[in-house]
Amino acid sequence: MVSIKKKEMLKKIVETLGEYPVIGILNMHKLPAKQLCEIRSKLHDEAVIRMVKKRIILLALKEKKMTALEEFIKDEPALLFTKSDPFKLAKVIAKSKTKAPAKGGDIAPSDILIKAGPTNLPPGPVIGELQRLKIPAMVDGEKIAVKKDTVVVKEGEKISVGLADVLTKLGIEPMEIGLNLSAVWEDGIVYEKDVLFVPTEKYLEDILKAHSQAFNLSINIGYVTKENVPFLLSKAYREALALAETAGIPTKETIGKLLKKGQDQAKILEPKIKTEQPKQKKEKQKEEKPKDDSKKKKEG
Repeated sequence: MVSIKKKEMLKKIVETLGEYPVIGILNMHKLPAKQLCEIRSKLHDEAVIRMVKKRIILLALKEKKMTALEEFIKDEPALLFTKSDPFKLAKVIAKSKTKAPAKGGDIAPSDILIKAGPTNLPPGPVIGELQRLKIPAMVDGEKIAVKKDTVVVKEGEKISVGLADVLTKLGIEPMEIGLNLSAVWEDGIVYEKDVLFVPTEKYLEDILKAHSQAFNLSINIGYVTKENVPFLLSKAYREALALAETAGIPTKETIGKLLKKGQDQAKILEPKIKTEQPKQKKEKQKEEKPKDDSKKKKEG
């Protein structure tokens, strides 16, 4: 049975879902109350955050036909309501996050990489700790150095107590304190965090790459567009010119090259012709000699 209080809460959440065009799903797991207050204050003009029971959230989403968001309701969920652009909101949330050391049992928010090079640690028992965690380490002068870049835990994996201790000693703070935006719903489209938090530079890079690939494809298959017409005409001209030269078709553009080609070929043949002509004369003379002898005999 759903209590009257829960029914009222459900009704309020359903109404709020209808008032905002953009709905976000947050995971508030391990978010300190102090940070939550600070974040709410920062987002005051951008968004409204409502923390309610999972069951109420699921019922509200079902009633508003937003069930595509159900899979993102995990741990300690909360709803975020906003009229801002989802990507603009994601930027604001990302900027509000602060770094923090890892604790045993924390889930890695992303791949944790220990880069190659000297560390701030002096030689000692810690080198054994590093090696036990499969971090290739050695003594380099007065410090311990990591031999090569090593991913010690992947995104979504649990950080062990030993690894958390080593990361702290290395001064690595892999955890982020702030809102964990799992997904955003807008006009029936769900944007997951992998899309929302892509840097603007990466988007621009991908767009430029896609444009370049599409342009090259259109040139290769001869698909005419406003952008590629000059290139296609230039390509067609070069190919036609090459064909005319190969086939020996004289045109205003090819006549110069064809004449030069003929001249070059004549130069190659000239030595052969000069050696062949004396041979032909000698053979002709040999053929004519018997005829002369027969004439003399008749005269005698």
